[in-house]
Amino acid sequence: MSQLKPKSMASAIILGALVGVGIWAGIASAMPQEGSDRGIVWKDGAEVYAGVCVYCHEQMLRGAGVDPAKIRYAVRHGKRAMPAFRSTEIDDASMEKLIEYLSKKEPEIK
Repeated sequence: MSQLKPKSMASAIILGALVGVGIWAGIASAMPQEGSDRGIVWKDGAEVYAGVCVYCHEQMLRGAGVDPAKIRYAVRHGKRAMPAFRSTEIDDASMEKLIEYLSKKEPEIK
C-alpha cells in the first residue's frame, strides 16, 4: 500500500470537510424552518390547481359542479388513487380559493 504524501493528505482532508459541510447543508435545508408552520402558501386557487391538481385532473374539474364538501373531504382524506393533502401542503384558506376556482365556469372559446 502506498502512503499519502503531505500535499495529497491535505487535499483529502479539505475534500472530506467540503463533503461533510455539503451533507449538513442538505440536511439543514430539508428541515422545516422555525416559525414556518403554515407550510406552502398559495397565491390563489388557480395556482393550487396548476401546482397540485392538474397533473391528474387536467381541466375536467373546473365548472363540473362538484360539491364543495366533497372537494374538501377528498383533499384532506384522499379518494381512490388520489392522496390526502395535509394542511401544510394545502392550507384551509388555499383550499377555499381552490374550491372557488373550481366552481367557476370556463369561459367559452369562440
